[in-house]
Amino acid sequence: MIALLNGKLLTKTTQTIVVDVAGVGFEVFIPLSTFYALPELHDRVTLRIYTHIRTDTLTLFGFHTALEKRLFLMLISVSGIGPKLGLNVLSGIGPQDLLQAMAGSDAARLQAIPGVGKKTAERIALELKDRASKALGDLDLTPDRLIEAEDKHMMEDAVSALTNLGYTPKAAKPAIEKARIKTGEMTLEALIREALKLLA
Repeated sequence: MIALLNGKLLTKTTQTIVVDVAGVGFEVFIPLSTFYALPELHDRVTLRIYTHIRTDTLTLFGFHTALEKRLFLMLISVSGIGPKLGLNVLSGIGPQDLLQAMAGSDAARLQAIPGVGKKTAERIALELKDRASKALGDLDLTPDRLIEAEDKHMMEDAVSALTNLGYTPKAAKPAIEKARIKTGEMTLEALIREALKLLA
């Protein structure tokens, strides 16, 4: 069972990457939160891995943080949620937001995630409430740390918006970081507006 990969990042998209480990290329499926944390191509990357084995396939799912992997394992323990849908849920909401929604049994917030229907959202809210509450306690998310997490999530959304406009992540991420420093107004619209000025 593969639990960790450390190697050279050969290719990356918002859904999959290929990691070269001692000359062997491993294809790994990733959530958006992990994509934003990836290094440049040909740099070294370390990912926590979940190995999904079926009779005819072996699929690897990779995560930048232990929290992402913990949430993924929680999600796929729910009836009707497979690895692909679990990854989709992680890509549709930030890890801390997802954890809070599950701990608070916020089915409406979960249903807002693309690909998650009403019944699936209700199952997640019901079955994972206690485990999510325990995970929140383990993380000790104080108000200051929650604000920091929300800022990070907003910046990720801003990078995503710029890539949807045609900019590469390599260009978009530094522009958003510079815009965050330059503007005192921390809203998604302000970040995007300032970043577009810098890119122009």
